Amino acid sequence: EMPLIKVNCASIPKDLFESEFFGHVRGAFTGAHQDRVGRLQLADGGTLFLDEVGEIPLSQQGKLLRALQEGEFERVGDDKTIKVNVRVVAATNRILVDEIKAGRFREDLYYRLSVFPLDVPPLRDRVDDIAPLALFFLEQICRDLGRETLRITQHQIAVLKKQAWPGNIRELKNVIERAVISSTGSRLRLDVAVSDSSAETFSPASTLSTESANFMTNEEFKELEKANVKAALQHANWKVWGPEGAAELLGMKPSTLAYQMKALGVNTQAASSTRKRFE
Repeated sequence: EMPLIKVNCASIPKDLFESEFFGHVRGAFTGAHQDRVGRLQLADGGTLFLDEVGEIPLSQQGKLLRALQEGEFERVGDDKTIKVNVRVVAATNRILVDEIKAGRFREDLYYRLSVFPLDVPPLRDRVDDIAPLALFFLEQICRDLGRETLRITQHQIAVLKKQAWPGNIRELKNVIERAVISSTGSRLRLDVAVSDSSAETFSPASTLSTESANFMTNEEFKELEKANVKAALQHANWKVWGPEGAAELLGMKPSTLAYQMKALGVNTQAASSTRKRFE
């Protein structure tokens, strides 16, 4: 197989950029105790992936342009020209056209790299990708942490889809990892990993208004609690137990929910029969 060399341009110090990309010979500078093969030479015959290409120092972009254009370069401290055949794939979160106008990125390098550009929309504009990505990260993180794969409910997927995701896929992965770490049972504790301020909150009792006061009576609180239980039951198709049941959605034991339903006067059989009459 041909080599795939990945380079994070943002992690390379400015003074070491030339050595990292093109290599150096022994004695080329202080600390160069032996010859070093650069990333371009390592990728010869294969692919060089330049991540965060917009972070390459302006002073080094000219030499990179020549290497990509002519397929040749010299190592630091060496006068021998090395020829390579490399396919280059570049990625950046910067708008390079704006970087060119600001004088931070060479226009000729931009057009050399922009042979077949792909504009990847932010995650918030790719809502259908959230569920498969969340499942992939969940399985991967559980495997890396050495624990059984946790279950994620449809309600939790719906919560994820309401996020703004300014950090895109990296933020989604971090949220899933934080939820896995916070989970003690088989149920994913997404509630402790997602900030309420960054998503639309689920408000089953939106008709109850408390704008006129900062408190409510005991009866008002019971009505709010009752509405919340009913909303969860409706979302779970009036199923209390099992995966994606109302108890799991509310984060409580089924026996606790059954006791609460009895205390609040919520009857699933009556609700189910009423629903059937209108079907």
